[in-house]
Amino acid sequence: MADGNIARVEAGALHARPLRYYDFVMAAFVTILLLSNLIGAGKVAQVDLPLIGLWPFGAGILFFPVSYVIGDVLTEVYGFARARRVVWAGFAALAFMAFMSWVVVSLPPAPDWTGQAAYEAVFGGTPRIVLASMLAFWAGEFANSITLARMKVWTGGRMLWTRTIGSTAVGQGVDSLIFYPIAFYGVWDNSLLLTVMATQYALKVGWEALLTPVTYKAVGWLKRREGVDVFDERTVFTPFTTKV
Repeated sequence: MADGNIARVEAGALHARPLRYYDFVMAAFVTILLLSNLIGAGKVAQVDLPLIGLWPFGAGILFFPVSYVIGDVLTEVYGFARARRVVWAGFAALAFMAFMSWVVVSLPPAPDWTGQAAYEAVFGGTPRIVLASMLAFWAGEFANSITLARMKVWTGGRMLWTRTIGSTAVGQGVDSLIFYPIAFYGVWDNSLLLTVMATQYALKVGWEALLTPVTYKAVGWLKRREGVDVFDERTVFTPFTTKV
């Protein structure tokens, strides 16, 4: 990422700099997060793959690569504190979406409206799965961001691929260990639970590895436009604040 127009700065020094694209990246992250939970979480799709055969998968995995690339870009370009602010924005948006889904589904339908059952099927997620999803997102995203920020300092900003893949491995590990047991323990057979958890984890880390060139392009473009390369050398890595 060496470039004469990019200044290496400590995260706290960003207060004095205008950031032209941060708000857009935040909006993109929250949008993808909501879409993945709204239209991606409930559907199980199936494709016929060569040498593998029929392979069922949760449609939400289509959104995962974009969300984690954006999450990695946020921390790599803008530092942990600003990524933390985005995670909290996403968590608040998820909470509001879950609450309003419950309110709308609970409203008594008009006598001549026949769509209540379909509406409940699409938007009436069980409280257990909603709770699992929100907790897993919160913990997984912070684990991902903290790991990436620390690895950046350790590597001196070199070998971006090691921290994008490494942070995803940690973040998705935390996410999976929280989501699947809370959502499905006692509902699914234990062997199925472990199989799905391991398979989804491997797929997501694999996706991140395959998308490394895309992450490099996005990170490089943003660093050149913003003119900064942020290092969290004196950052306090607590998730319990939104200060930048």
